Amino acid sequence: MINRIRDIRLQKGLTLADVAAACLPPTTAQTIGRLETGTRNLSLAWMNRIAKALDIEPERLLRSESAVPAMVTAVLTENGADSPRTRREAILPSDLAADTPWMVMDVEQSSGEYRAGDQVWLRQSPPQEAPKLVNRDVLAPLPGGRFAFGRLIDGSRERLTLLPPTSGQPVIAVEHPQWLAVAEMLVRKL
Repeated sequence: MINRIRDIRLQKGLTLADVAAACLPPTTAQTIGRLETGTRNLSLAWMNRIAKALDIEPERLLRSESAVPAMVTAVLTENGADSPRTRREAILPSDLAADTPWMVMDVEQSSGEYRAGDQVWLRQSPPQEAPKLVNRDVLAPLPGGRFAFGRLIDGSRERLTLLPPTSGQPVIAVEHPQWLAVAEMLVRKL
């Protein structure tokens, strides 16, 4: 069975010991390494333990043998593009899913640093998380099925203050938001 434990672990910047310690109950780095390489059988119980430790859905650990995965081909460093030190699979954003689903905002018209054709991928958060998200771009619902989007410059549970991405626009106040979604990724076609 082909698994993606190593690729996902590396994408998240974790060591074998980090994953081993995050398992419930904790295990050893050697055991995680054996599961990664296939020298130890990846049972359903191990899949669930490791997926929980990596904060992903268990099915994300498996890869179809018929599908050709996208591979990391080059690494851009201060000296320019170079070959990666190790061969590894690129992990799609959807494969790094956490407990909350992705929300996506299409950009139809350029606004600030966002260009027409961009997609902004966001994760929903409860309003009480607003103080932690100051200086991040967020989307918040408004009455009547509309939304406000901009840089969160002041946030409390009762009121958010957003600075729109286009300069010269007035700040937006959102009273008693039901939720907010923080921008985590920008997808831009070249």
